Amino acid sequence: MKAKELREMSDEQLAQVLKESRQGLFQLRMQAQTERLDVPSEVRRLRRLIARVLTIQREREPKKEEAVASTETSQ
Repeated sequence: MKAKELREMSDEQLAQVLKESRQGLFQLRMQAQTERLDVPSEVRRLRRLIARVLTIQREREPKKEEAVASTETSQ
């Protein structure tokens, strides 16, 4: 999934993608410890996806804080 696609998602959708990716990564790590991985590059792909989602979530934080601050000052 590309960053552009992730940026078009809502905060809830991003949280869901992050949760599923972390679960998938955990399962792959367990599989790697117990048996041979079918697709070792999948671990790398999931790690990068998690990093992208976290980056986009962090980019959105200042915008949320500004919106909250502006509503507090206008009241």
